[in-house]
Amino acid sequence: MTTNYVKVVKISLKDQPNINEKWVQERIAEDPSILGLGDLILKDIERSQPNSGRLDLLLQDPDTYQRYEVELQLGKTDESHIIRTLEYWDIERKRYPQYEHCAVIIAEDITSRFFNVISLFNGFIPVIAIQLNAIRLEDKISLVFTTILNQLTLGLVDEDESEQELVDRAYWENKATKETVLLADKLLEILHEFDNQYELKYNKFYIGLRKNGVSNNIFALKPRKKYIVLHLRSEKNESIENIFDEAGFEVIDYDIRGRSYRIRLTKDEIKNNNEVIKDLVRRVYEGNR
Repeated sequence: MTTNYVKVVKISLKDQPNINEKWVQERIAEDPSILGLGDLILKDIERSQPNSGRLDLLLQDPDTYQRYEVELQLGKTDESHIIRTLEYWDIERKRYPQYEHCAVIIAEDITSRFFNVISLFNGFIPVIAIQLNAIRLEDKISLVFTTILNQLTLGLVDEDESEQELVDRAYWENKATKETVLLADKLLEILHEFDNQYELKYNKFYIGLRKNGVSNNIFALKPRKKYIVLHLRSEKNESIENIFDEAGFEVIDYDIRGRSYRIRLTKDEIKNNNEVIKDLVRRVYEGNR
C-alpha cells in the first residue's frame, strides 16, 4: 500500500491579506472543541463589556459551571492583549459569580517573556495560554491550537464546602426533573451496598454526599432534564477508562481540578449496567477511604 505524502506549510495569519481575527473567531465559534478544552458551547461572541471593549468569545462547559473568557490575537501577544484578557475575565466573574471563570489567551506567538508573565498569574488567576498555528495544505488552511499553559489544579469540590449554599430536593426537581433526581437515589443505593452511612446533600450547584454529617464527596451528581452527570473522584486510571469504553458510557472529560471523571448517564444506562456501575462505585469508594 502506497502512502501519499503532502507537504504542509506553516504560515502567519497576521500576514495573510484575506484573513483577520474575526475569521479565526468565527471558526472557533462554529466548533469550540478545536481549542482542545473539551466539548464547550458558545455563549456569546463579541460580548460587550461595561465601560470597556468587547470580549472575543465566551465559552461554557454545558455540564459544569465553568466559563472561559477568550481573547484572541494574531501575531505576537503583547501587554495590551494580556491586560485586556484579565480585565474581561474580572468583569465577567464579578457579574456572574455563580460560575467558575477562566481567562484564555490565544496568540500565534507567545514569547518567553510574556509566557513568564502569564505564568506568574497562574495560581492567583485561573488562566490558560494557547498557541495558534496555521497550516496551509495545498489550497486550504487548517488551525492547530496547542495549550502551553494550563489552569493550575486547585482544591477539590468539598474542600470549601462551608461556602456552598444549601438547597432542598425540590430545588433540584424543579431545576432538572423528578425522574433524573431519582437517579441520584439509585446511585446512593448502590453506594449503600458498601457503606450505608452516606446520604445526599443538596447544594446549589451539585448534589454531594455526606457521611455522619460531614461532607465526603467521593462522587457528586448534577441532574439534568434527560440524564444525570456523575462525577467520580479518582486519579486518572486506565482500567476505569476501559470500563467506560466497554460499557459505552459517554465520558464528558476528566476534571483536573476536581480529580474526577465526568460521565453522562441516562435512566436506561443505569438500569442496564447495574453491575458495571456498582464496580465503578466500589473502586471509587475503596480508593477514597
